[in-house]
Amino acid sequence: MLTTNNVDRPLEIILTIPVKTYDIDFAGIVSNIVYIKWLEDLRLKFLEENLPINQQIEQGYAPIISGTEIEYKRPIKLIDQVMGRLWLASLGRLKWTVQAEILSNNELAAVAMQKGAFVNLQNGRLIPVPAGLQQKYSQSHQT
Repeated sequence: MLTTNNVDRPLEIILTIPVKTYDIDFAGIVSNIVYIKWLEDLRLKFLEENLPINQQIEQGYAPIISGTEIEYKRPIKLIDQVMGRLWLASLGRLKWTVQAEILSNNELAAVAMQKGAFVNLQNGRLIPVPAGLQQKYSQSHQT
């Protein structure tokens, strides 16, 4: 079972998420696959604020996802007000883990965890987590 009760949420970002008509499935609720798209939106905002993707590509590397785990707590409907939160839960030498919450009308609708790494774009091999991200993560634990 995934939990997100921890108070320590390094480099947390918050994103308002609009629910689109095409996000709704035949049962009248947001389709499960849409949550994966929302996690991507959250990660892109996280990267924009902490390690811009264009900078990564210029330097020859990019992030990859090695796993996603999500628990759905309550359905989301078209008229709901949705907000996502994502933070860096752990950071190792080569791998990272982010955790996320999706809230609907200020109630927890889903929790998620994603694991990933950074790869060299020329050979596809894992590289150490970029120093800039390591430094920001360390600083967030000191404050």
